[in-house]
Amino acid sequence: MFDLHKFSLRAQEIIEAGKFLYGAGWSPATSSNYSARIDDANIAITVSGKHKGRLQTQDIMVVDLQGRAVASQMKSSAETLLHTVIYDLKPSVGAVLHTHSVTATVLSRALRPNTEIVLEDYELQKAFRGVYTHEGRCVVPIFDNTQDIEALSALSVEYLKEHSDCPGYLIRGHGMYTWGETMAECLRHVEAMEFLLACELEMMRIKS
Repeated sequence: MFDLHKFSLRAQEIIEAGKFLYGAGWSPATSSNYSARIDDANIAITVSGKHKGRLQTQDIMVVDLQGRAVASQMKSSAETLLHTVIYDLKPSVGAVLHTHSVTATVLSRALRPNTEIVLEDYELQKAFRGVYTHEGRCVVPIFDNTQDIEALSALSVEYLKEHSDCPGYLIRGHGMYTWGETMAECLRHVEAMEFLLACELEMMRIKS
């Protein structure tokens, strides 16, 4: 079992994150899914199909690292595995956020298949954990969208094992995943990524 007090704290963090992300226009309607680590074996995660700007405690449930419901009959997001594989691969990660912004969706569709977004020479790259200068490259992969979540989760793990400094990834025509050691850090990563992706999209417009 899991600690109910810790679950309550993580659930409240997810609720507050939902208000912020919905308010920013990055999680419209019932899109997106959010999670936070309770302990080494259990994750608090949003229930499938809930409006992310109006989350309540009953809209958050617990799953294990295999994505199986713990002490609940509710159904988590179909993309739960995309969260749990990150927690399993990165023990320091405390929160994972998946958003559906216009910028991330359009940019992922505008670029050719098998293309990575290379962020370089942006001061805001320093918002990502472990980055201390703009004089570097942050590479964001784009995975093709699919309803085969097991295959997509395996693909993401394979990539992240080879690119441990990757700050997040996009799914084509779908949205963005990023993570952090705390919910506050994860939200900072979302904001930074959104700004940097918007800059890349604007640069494409200028160059076209």
